[in-house]
Amino acid sequence: MVPPLPARGTADAVEPVDSVETVDAVETVDAVDVDRRADALAGRTVLVPRAPERAAGLAATLRDAGAHVVVSPAIERAAVEDTAPVDRALARLVHGDFAWVVVTSVNAIDELVASAARQGLDLGDAARQARWAAVGPATRRALEAVGVTVELEPDENSARGLVAAFATLPPPDHASTPADQGSTSRGRGVVLLPQGDLAAPTMHDGLRDLGYVPHVVTVYRTVTHTLAPDVVAAWRAGAVDAVVLTSGSVAREVARQLGPRDDVVGVAIGDPTARAARDVGLRLDAVAERPTDAALAAALVGALAATRTTAGSAALPDDPAAPPAAGTTGVDPTPEGDPS
Repeated sequence: MVPPLPARGTADAVEPVDSVETVDAVETVDAVDVDRRADALAGRTVLVPRAPERAAGLAATLRDAGAHVVVSPAIERAAVEDTAPVDRALARLVHGDFAWVVVTSVNAIDELVASAARQGLDLGDAARQARWAAVGPATRRALEAVGVTVELEPDENSARGLVAAFATLPPPDHASTPADQGSTSRGRGVVLLPQGDLAAPTMHDGLRDLGYVPHVVTVYRTVTHTLAPDVVAAWRAGAVDAVVLTSGSVAREVARQLGPRDDVVGVAIGDPTARAARDVGLRLDAVAERPTDAALAAALVGALAATRTTAGSAALPDDPAAPPAAGTTGVDPTPEGDPS
């Protein structure tokens, strides 16, 4: 177990690690009172600027409560142009050079699997040469699905939480550690960090301060995705009641492509996203208590309930691209989809 961390709102409170798509922990949506949810969401139009597969769980929850949900990604994942660094890292993993592999984004798993395949390897087999840590349950499940056993997962699903989890580990027993495990002469060992190009340095710096040797490999990029024309038109016409912001990158793209509106309720997945939203002039009404779909839904309900007026709002038809997943959030499909 990880020691309690500072409550939300403190200077240290952060959301999950890559400043890209980070709803990782998955929980049921029963955390939101059904009646209150329906009262707040009925007839409201909510923009979720994420890839359909990543937005499915939250969108289904909101639709079940009567909201009109518009799904349109503002950013997306793209492959790195040069795969040699990740391929070299996989070769080192097979050789036993890493004490740990720390996965902070579901996006990274696909790229690790692809790298292993390019070398005629199975990631699950290669994974046995190191210990693995995951930022949250969705990432853990995605790793387990490809045969990787996760030994460390934090209570708080964030880079800070994962660093705190590492801080609780005892120092390595060098006498019983194989010489090729990368930890006998380098303090606590060399740690592979496969991340996106926008990943914050929190994980790297935290591990370094604990005596590990972080080895960062960029395995995917975050690129702009143009919002759908009908979304732009609806926003400009005042037909959108609320927007869900799942990263600083998403907040910046919403501001750049749509422009700030004082009449659109804004809900952020965490404090860094909230800061980014404010920095670009977006309205910010609430911050989710946890980086989960259920917590995002709860924050949205609270914000909309507080601003409920008797005036109705125009609505876009539901986006058919996001399939329903009634009752629970999506299980973070293998790719994080849009690194939002």
